[in-house]
Amino acid sequence: MTSNATPPSRVIPMKRRFRGFLPVVVDVETGGFNAQTDALLEIASIVIEMDDNGRVQPGKTIAFHVEPFAGANLEQRALDFNKINPFHPFRFAVPEKDALEKTFTAVSASLESSGCSRAILVGHNPFFDLGFLKAAVERSRLKNNPFHAFSTFDTATLGGVAYGQTVLARAVQAANLDWDESEAHSAVYDAERTAALFCTIVNNWWHR
Repeated sequence: MTSNATPPSRVIPMKRRFRGFLPVVVDVETGGFNAQTDALLEIASIVIEMDDNGRVQPGKTIAFHVEPFAGANLEQRALDFNKINPFHPFRFAVPEKDALEKTFTAVSASLESSGCSRAILVGHNPFFDLGFLKAAVERSRLKNNPFHAFSTFDTATLGGVAYGQTVLARAVQAANLDWDESEAHSAVYDAERTAALFCTIVNNWWHR
């Protein structure tokens, strides 16, 4: 019988596993594709944690519905795709500055506890998510952004290497993880599936 436990001598702490970076999965839903002009409508983040055997796992999900910023553009095609009504009274949306501040506070606390120097955004085609994150930071005039300015981990690339699949749904299913199409295209669900995919690939690579 085999064991998933890693000998203590091979366990590398999070602060050294990714060159001092702390992986944080981020997914956003938006009112379009232009980070400078289109609304940020949802943001979900998940800090990746490590157990005593050196295996990574998703931490707690932190998510917010976000109010469109003043003057934000809303493309109907984008809203039809993600099924978001930005002005629905039961969204309980918060200003993007509040959503970012609370997200950054949680990420910064994890940075301190893990001993990592910087958060690195993990996403599926993360250029999109990082672009909207940085644009919202600039609009909110926040100075405490814990994320690296340009480096990311891309699960589309990792999925292509590990499973020959670059579409999130197909990569998740190829990794023998659950996928519910009816739940897709919400920031929470996509972030949680991306986190599960990332952890599966990292653990399979490191513990093979």
